[in-house]
Amino acid sequence: MNWLTNFVRPKIGSLVRKRESRENLWTKCPSCGQIIFHRDLAKNQSVCPNCDHHLRIGPNDRFANLFDDGAHERIALPEVPTDPLRFRDTKRYADRLKENRSKTGDDEAVIVAHGNIVGQPAVIAAQNFAFMAGSMGLAAGEALITAAREAVDRNAALIVIAAAGGARMQEGILSLMQMPRTVVAVDMVREARLPYVVVLTDPTTGGVTASYAMLGDIAIAEPGALIGFAGPRVIEDTIREQLPEGFQRAEYLLAHGMIDMVVHRHKLRETLGRILSLLMKRTTTDNIPRAATS
Repeated sequence: MNWLTNFVRPKIGSLVRKRESRENLWTKCPSCGQIIFHRDLAKNQSVCPNCDHHLRIGPNDRFANLFDDGAHERIALPEVPTDPLRFRDTKRYADRLKENRSKTGDDEAVIVAHGNIVGQPAVIAAQNFAFMAGSMGLAAGEALITAAREAVDRNAALIVIAAAGGARMQEGILSLMQMPRTVVAVDMVREARLPYVVVLTDPTTGGVTASYAMLGDIAIAEPGALIGFAGPRVIEDTIREQLPEGFQRAEYLLAHGMIDMVVHRHKLRETLGRILSLLMKRTTTDNIPRAATS
């Protein structure tokens, strides 16, 4: 048994890992179907060079792309009960968490970090769609509240990179309670007269859209991002009508006044820096006593 465990199994595992790593050198664009070499895709910030489709990326890539020189420091987040309802569907919720933690290397779907964006201090809370569809549960609520407090303490802007399928059903009512809690967190930033900017990425849906994702002072979306509460298929089945082309996509929402701008990923850092420089300058001026400005 020791021979099988210590020699045969590692040998087989190494062969499988090598095969997987070779396959992972290439990525197929979900929009146009082009096969892209992983280094070329990474250099292009995971934007398809053929059709300009914005592929989904995680918090680490977001931080590297947005913070100056990629320099940032992660903020420790409070621990929450792992499985408060002892939920089980086809498998135990605790097992799902273990699988996603192993797959992504992160403890939860929302990661918070602070640094500078074009010289402006900022705290970013980024959702990882790869972690249980970026769903909002107790941990996500605590992460947003922590991010808001850090922004206030550091006199920095709060930026949320939203990417979620909605609330986490495995936590039931506890996940829905995070909607008002995160709204209170946003109000905390506003009371401190600090900017709150939301970047809506593909997809942003459900309870996340119904709470903090649509409360930004400035609402930015990536091109082609799906943004809405219920999905278009659910809406079509409910109203029994054909929806307009591009319904719930970023460009459609921009045309109908739901968001402020659609920004290409390559220009996102520059755009955020310009917005923060304007809003932080206004905030600084507003905080000066009237006698000093006269």
